[in-house]
Amino acid sequence: MQIGIVGLGKMGGNISIRLTRHGHDVVAYDRDSAVTAKVYEQAEAGRATPATGLKDMVGKLSGRKVIWLMLPAGEVTEQAVQELGTLMGPGDIVIDGGNSFYKDDIRRAAELVKKGIDYIDVGTSGGVWGLERGYCMMYGGTKAATDYIDPILSALAPGIGDIARTPGRDGKDGFDPRAEQGYLHCGPAGSGHFVKMVHNGIEYGIMQAFAEGFDVMKSKNSTDLPEEQRFDLNMADIAEVWRRGSVVSSWLLDLSASALAGNPDLSNYKGDVADSGEGRWTIEAAIEEAVPVPVITASLFTRFRSRTGNNFAEKMLSAMRFGFGGHIEGTNN
Repeated sequence: MQIGIVGLGKMGGNISIRLTRHGHDVVAYDRDSAVTAKVYEQAEAGRATPATGLKDMVGKLSGRKVIWLMLPAGEVTEQAVQELGTLMGPGDIVIDGGNSFYKDDIRRAAELVKKGIDYIDVGTSGGVWGLERGYCMMYGGTKAATDYIDPILSALAPGIGDIARTPGRDGKDGFDPRAEQGYLHCGPAGSGHFVKMVHNGIEYGIMQAFAEGFDVMKSKNSTDLPEEQRFDLNMADIAEVWRRGSVVSSWLLDLSASALAGNPDLSNYKGDVADSGEGRWTIEAAIEEAVPVPVITASLFTRFRSRTGNNFAEKMLSAMRFGFGGHIEGTNN
């Protein structure tokens, strides 16, 4: 299948390369021509074609045109969607694989459908590891349009791998078998990014719990405590032992263990923890629905506070964000 990919950064470039490895043809474009050239060189021979802009990309796509945007949420994505709306025609498909606000997806889909253009929002999780591991994807759009791009989504998904199957799913109606492969049609336009938004809100809370717990353990050697109650605990070893059979074992713990093994004091991080929007949007949705989310709210506010002064917990957060997404804010390099 042929597809255009716009935005070849940490995830867009790897998405392009992974697709060519699975037999798909990619027309690739990034505003930095050097980045486009790098992806072209790393793609499977004969499977990638560089483009110089959106108009050039549309011209190089044949048949039913499919273009995947992997751009920062906000104005840059909005401009790209609007421009594609003037360049593409009935039956074509625009995919937003970034972290757009789901209400923007609903509006864009309604605007594009007037021109016969389908819009699909794909919440994409996998960070810088997706090239090899694959991407967990939650997507929204019409069934006809999402079924058409299923070969693309199937190629990007991680597959069932070595994860144990969930008891009780086999043979029952109402379960989508694609969920076991790591991708899921959530509903109409906007639903994919909504589910990914809540996913990231949950991520905030889990990361915060790890960060606070390690901070408590690291501070157990404080001179403010009675001497017999002081423990000089090894954070790297604790993270490692928890990876082995503990109920809190997870990829985020794996990343924490790796960061601590490399630098137990995490002195290469400042701990100025950014938030990319999804945590805020999750809380806004919770307010609209009158659903209490105290953990996610507290974790977001902690990120705000970290930018005015931070401690070991915030360095833990920075280390995890760098580990799964390559986010470099707050690093001392």
